[in-house]
Amino acid sequence: MTPMRMTKEDFAGLGAPDLVYVREISAADLLADARVNVVDDVTIDPQSTLYAVHGADGERLAVMMDRETAFAAAVAHELEPVSVH
Repeated sequence: MTPMRMTKEDFAGLGAPDLVYVREISAADLLADARVNVVDDVTIDPQSTLYAVHGADGERLAVMMDRETAFAAAVAHELEPVSVH
């Protein structure tokens, strides 16, 4: 059987368009990401755990300091969050 390859669009179309997932991310990984903008007066401990909200296609939409805030932010934007371990 030949493995099926799926695009980001295929993954996004699997569930409801408003489905997002929340998962842990290390602050060190976030800080190493070139897409992160530095904000004055904000300090992030590289050893801390943060919580990222991702779209169904894997795109990181937001990063929050705790899991509850990540879920609340998703719900506030009329999205349906699920947890990923």
